[in-house]
Amino acid sequence: MVYEILLDGQLVWHIPLLTVVISAAVIYTFLIKRWTTIKMNEKQPLLFLLGLGILYITTGSPFAVMSHLAFSLHMFHMSILYFIIPPLLLLGIPEPLFQQIGRHPIIKTGSKLFLPPMIALSGFAVLFLMYHTPLVLEGLSQSPFLRDGYTFVLFLLSFSMWWPLTAPDPKQRLDRKRKKRFAFWSGVFIMPACLLFIFNAFLSGMNNPFLSETTAHLCLPPGTSHTLLPPFFNSTSDQLTAGMLMLAIHKMGLLLASRFDNKGGGHRFPRFFVINKGSDS
Repeated sequence: MVYEILLDGQLVWHIPLLTVVISAAVIYTFLIKRWTTIKMNEKQPLLFLLGLGILYITTGSPFAVMSHLAFSLHMFHMSILYFIIPPLLLLGIPEPLFQQIGRHPIIKTGSKLFLPPMIALSGFAVLFLMYHTPLVLEGLSQSPFLRDGYTFVLFLLSFSMWWPLTAPDPKQRLDRKRKKRFAFWSGVFIMPACLLFIFNAFLSGMNNPFLSETTAHLCLPPGTSHTLLPPFFNSTSDQLTAGMLMLAIHKMGLLLASRFDNKGGGHRFPRFFVINKGSDS
């Protein structure tokens, strides 16, 4: 039963990740006090700590296991991971802290690996779509290491994808007009994955692919029953809900980036950023 999964802390509570999250919060607090005059009850620290908290709930709590029991729960899980957590964490980094951290040699070297946002957006959209195709799911189901690596790559790409909207440095953020354009293309690139889920709902009828033996054993404890949830989660409605949830949460992420944006700065992007040029030049 569901309560058996929730109570089995050894299987569903990720203690090492909790240690990492707490350590990140402590280091962040120390750096905020050392390099800025911002108080911990102000907007940016609260956004960053909220992002860390949601990250742990999403990936290290019983919800990570429960998300594989239903299509809609799974898509809610992935949408929060890629469309809400990255902008929260980026918006939570004050510019003075970002400038100080950026001077470290390791950070300078790592920043060179950061993909241009349009490339990251394209790569994310393709990998996100492929993740939910039977062939890729079958391959990932053979190795938890591959599955976690695939998810981690998507998570990293999501930061590059959100960078032009929520970069800590205002000079690396798009202006208002180009933000709208980038947000539009973001929705266009993510749409095929959503349509795949919706079409699959009609094609698969009552069969939820995330309750199949092939995919359910990715994260569920051995011996777990696949019929733990109400009938809704085994229906076409579940898959339709999954597609709509993804669209809604992606839109929430865009609104979040707009609502909590720190004003100021221009834009500084590589020429690859075709959407920044063209008619505006």
